[in-house]
Amino acid sequence: MLTYQNQPPPAIHEEINLKNTSEKNHHHSEETARQSHHSERLKSSLISRLNRIEGQVRGVKRLIAEDTYCDDVLNVISSIQSALSGAASVLLEHHLKSCVVEQIQDGDIEVIDEVMKTIRKLAK
Repeated sequence: MLTYQNQPPPAIHEEINLKNTSEKNHHHSEETARQSHHSERLKSSLISRLNRIEGQVRGVKRLIAEDTYCDDVLNVISSIQSALSGAASVLLEHHLKSCVVEQIQDGDIEVIDEVMKTIRKLAK
């Protein structure tokens, strides 16, 4: 289950502004922004998942506005958390198989600490 400690969850539809967006390499240093290079298939799959999740979140707002029974709303929220966890799992698998492997091959073993920190956050 994904949780956000001391901060609100990020907006699903919000675009992230990255510095140096022309940077093709997903590796990073202190001077460059980090980027990934997802296949069109992966991007499409993740965006579809997130669009469904976004719709579910809007549905929860509607349920609350309509005074829907709390247990029913909580069950929908649980479904949303599971869906977010599934999207994170897909992205994590891609990250491990591509980005992390390539960074290790390039000698950047610090990426292991970074990914372990991320996995611990996702496991909470």
